[in-house]
Amino acid sequence: MMKIRFPRPSRRVHAHCDIPCGIYDPEQARIEAESCLRIMEKFGHSEDEAFRTRCLAVKEERAELVKHHLDVLWHDFFKPEHLERFPQLHDTFWQATKQASAVKQTTDPAAARRLLDLIDTIDGMWIAAGGPGTTRVSGRPGAGA
Repeated sequence: MMKIRFPRPSRRVHAHCDIPCGIYDPEQARIEAESCLRIMEKFGHSEDEAFRTRCLAVKEERAELVKHHLDVLWHDFFKPEHLERFPQLHDTFWQATKQASAVKQTTDPAAARRLLDLIDTIDGMWIAAGGPGTTRVSGRPGAGA
């Protein structure tokens, strides 16, 4: 009996999208950062230790997702020509990903608010770079189509 051999990749890689799909939006990072903020607020108002433990675990997952979404946007959407237009681009992303790490390490809502401010700055650059018109599906609310 003859065996069929299927080719196997020599290495495994992971990405936001294996296509790539071309859908990039800082809103994904913002939603996760807002979740971190709300979780920190709920943590601070609760005396239930089991609930507080869950808050910490979920907050850390969400903060890690913020870093993931920012990295995808930074490395896949923004190009060298954007750096010419936004010289602060790399530093802002670096600060934001560092701030997402800081959010993982604290329960202070001010850290999440600082992260949201940095995401807003990134969102402004993304909008100015034509992000909504080039990375959203036509017909989506706010797509600019």
